[in-house]
Amino acid sequence: MAAAEKWTRTDGCGALRPANCGRTVTLMGWVQRRRDHGGLIFIDMRDRSGVVQVVFNPDAGDAFAVAESLRNEYVIAVKGTVTRRLEGMENPDLATGEIEVVAEELRVLNPSRTPPFPIYTGGPLKEVDETLRLRYRYLDMRRPEMQRNIILRHRAAKATRDFFDREGFIEVETPMLTRSTPEGARDFLVPSRVHPGEFFALPQSPQLFKQLLMVGGLERYFQLARCFRDEDLRADRQPEFTQIDVEMSFIDREDIIDTTERLMQAVFADTIGVEVTPPFPRLSYREAMARFGSDKPDIRFGLELVDVTEVFRDCQFKIFARTVASGGTIQGLNAPKGASFTRRELDELVEVAGTYGAKGLVWIVFEDGGIRSPIAKFLSETEIDALKTRLQVKMGDLVLLVADERQAALEILGQVRLFLGRKLDLIPKDKFSFLWVVDFPLFEWDEEEKRFVSVHHPFTSPLDEDLALLDTEPALARSKSYDLVLNGYELGGGSIRIHRREIQERIFKALGLTEAEAQDKFGFLLEAFEYGAPPHGGIALGFDRMVMLLAGQGSIRECIAFPKTQRATCPLTGAPGSVSPRQLEELSIRVAALPSGPEKPDAEG
Repeated sequence: MAAAEKWTRTDGCGALRPANCGRTVTLMGWVQRRRDHGGLIFIDMRDRSGVVQVVFNPDAGDAFAVAESLRNEYVIAVKGTVTRRLEGMENPDLATGEIEVVAEELRVLNPSRTPPFPIYTGGPLKEVDETLRLRYRYLDMRRPEMQRNIILRHRAAKATRDFFDREGFIEVETPMLTRSTPEGARDFLVPSRVHPGEFFALPQSPQLFKQLLMVGGLERYFQLARCFRDEDLRADRQPEFTQIDVEMSFIDREDIIDTTERLMQAVFADTIGVEVTPPFPRLSYREAMARFGSDKPDIRFGLELVDVTEVFRDCQFKIFARTVASGGTIQGLNAPKGASFTRRELDELVEVAGTYGAKGLVWIVFEDGGIRSPIAKFLSETEIDALKTRLQVKMGDLVLLVADERQAALEILGQVRLFLGRKLDLIPKDKFSFLWVVDFPLFEWDEEEKRFVSVHHPFTSPLDEDLALLDTEPALARSKSYDLVLNGYELGGGSIRIHRREIQERIFKALGLTEAEAQDKFGFLLEAFEYGAPPHGGIALGFDRMVMLLAGQGSIRECIAFPKTQRATCPLTGAPGSVSPRQLEELSIRVAALPSGPEKPDAEG
């Protein structure tokens, strides 16, 4: 039997236009939809480039007979002629809507079972469980929406590399197998077969290596770095993720900020055609918390927080009086026209505050004739007037108050602010608002471990004027750090690094590390600082999160080809899974028996 003639694809389905009319083409792709119009069979044929309509006439012979058997997601090859559609039959929703391909030959390259969910719906698959989509990710990725996200990710990566190449940076790959070091999250550990009982760790970031590259004289480094953190997940986190990692020598904070702003300008222009204009506004950490209750505030809308502690210093409402007397604060928020909220909606606000740890949320409605509030009888006219002045209250407004320790009160009311922004539709969907948050505290107190921990990481340089505080009042020391915020998401963070051994040792001491512990964990870095380490600093930007925002998605899982679920599992492959006793024996590992409990489901959400 003679071998079948080899067909070579000539065009993408979505690439054909009226200028191609009269050409004979060979297309290959998937059946998106089949329509039988009694004597004519129409196929919407799809590949990565788009969709085109293919027409089968009865006089196409065998091709027509085979077309009758086609079903959605069959993989086919078609030979035919490009022609204009009849007048009035054009489809303005398709890029190929002015033409169609009249088929002459047809081959079925592979049939398909009925997919577990529709591949093409013209929009998001809101009714399909995400776990099912991840279980059949290879089908999910055929959807135009997913392909747009993956292609956008590629373009963002290319724009990033092109920018840094123009700026004289060198891309360097750093090790995936390294030493476990305390960086704030749990490490993923990799047992060593060659060194029984010892472990590598997957890098939470290339932090130490990027600093050593500066000691090595490379001066300008970047990398699209793979990072790993064994931490609880949410919509914008994954156990494995990618960051744009940057380090520079002989610079200060302004150089890092300027470079990053120009990177954002290039990426947004090259990927989605949006112009962003540096310089981006800046807030100190303290001001961001005071005004928005967050160190990553969404500044696309107002509803700013106001400290009203002094208004209620002598208040008859005992909870307020006790809070002020104990050194706490009362934070307020004015929701314009919020007097229209129903009691159910007001109770919902109280529940939202409770979700974030509030002991209570006080609401006061300002309406004609006075105020309406559960604490109205405890408030004097003087206090009401002062509150109206501080919060610029008008009739019909709603005031919300939280009384607590300062940090807690700010964070709680900050979350209520975000809830109100969404509920009142105050947040513009097509706006990109960048913001720098600077001058973070160097340390924060960890109540569980009873010691100070680094707000960013232990290699962050303190402000020069705060160096003396390291030995006396470390809680007051500020850092040369900076976070880039976009639409309420922390897009990235960085700092000017420590480059002198004596200062790094003082930081380790403030963090509670003994000299022996510091030498054991970071001896190689301390030693490197003794060989002419230059002043240096950098930043790491969440690449997955950036692509998510570029694509207008609410989860980074929509912009990663094969993500994990929020339970850190892979429904497609079944990872993580057990390994054979022989593998464990080779690694000198014995697995302890786990407590009995519910069986692990096949696919976890």
